[in-house]
Amino acid sequence: CFGLESALDRIAEKVGISGWDIRYINAIKPGDELPNGQIADPSTGLRETLEAVKEDYDKNEVVGIACAMKNAGVGVGLPDYGRVNLKIEKGKVIIKCAGSCIGQGLWSVLKQIVSDISGVDGDNIEVEKANTFAPDSGTTSGSRHTTITGEAARRAALLLKKELENKTLEDMEGEEYYAEYLGKTDKLGAPLPHPVSHVAYGYATQLCVLDKISGKIKKMVAAHDVGKAINPLSLEGQIEGGVVMGMGYALREKYEIDENCKPVEKYGALGLFRAHEIPKVRATVVEKPGLKVACGAIGIGEITSIPTAPAVTDAYYRLDGVRRFSLPISGTP
Repeated sequence: CFGLESALDRIAEKVGISGWDIRYINAIKPGDELPNGQIADPSTGLRETLEAVKEDYDKNEVVGIACAMKNAGVGVGLPDYGRVNLKIEKGKVIIKCAGSCIGQGLWSVLKQIVSDISGVDGDNIEVEKANTFAPDSGTTSGSRHTTITGEAARRAALLLKKELENKTLEDMEGEEYYAEYLGKTDKLGAPLPHPVSHVAYGYATQLCVLDKISGKIKKMVAAHDVGKAINPLSLEGQIEGGVVMGMGYALREKYEIDENCKPVEKYGALGLFRAHEIPKVRATVVEKPGLKVACGAIGIGEITSIPTAPAVTDAYYRLDGVRRFSLPISGTP
């Protein structure tokens, strides 16, 4: 992304248009063909993320911009299952799912989907810590759990809702409602006119605004297309954290290794941003309907860090006219 977006900025300069304009003119939209041949679905919101940052881009003097796209799900024909089991215990719905939550808020997502679909109050829903007795829901990779495991939760909640039409939770003690979802995709190079490489894609636009005097980052603006936001507060926090990680990657973190690929840098000396050094980060959640699984939600994991470095690099070029071709970049305050 750093290479592609940096090249796009150079092209924009050569043809005499802004970084925002070249991206908006060429932004993928519903019905267009992606580079892999897949047709962009109705939830495709790259243009909407660009529109969300337009005012900030126009009003700030030293600003860099970059976009990104990211698949949700493993895709490319590999088996990609979400699995959820709902068990009624002591008048409560217990969500059992061996999908690892590593800070992305998976338990909140599953609980909210089950509550919304089944009509059961959230106080009567609990998530059991992942264990070997829970159904395997796959890896925490490819920003997949919200979409893939979220759809399994939605299907299980529909089964529960049907039973609740004539029963109470107390009547259903010990009953289980299991569902799974296969994110079916096509293999790379599949001989199809429009293969489905992944079940969903998310899109983002980020801006880096510099203080013209100090040369330091004054503000980061991150607009992310997520389909449907299940938990907006958690989502904003994830965007903010990803942007800070991307800033470190862009500006300061140099992970040195020796000739045997052994890390030689100590953690404390990597250059991680500390709390008092972090500029304002404005997270903008862009919702666009169209995805037919998981209540329309698209996982947001890795994409929060992907466009940050090229946006930062573009901003510093606007400040001092120096092109930078490696990360972390040099010659900054």
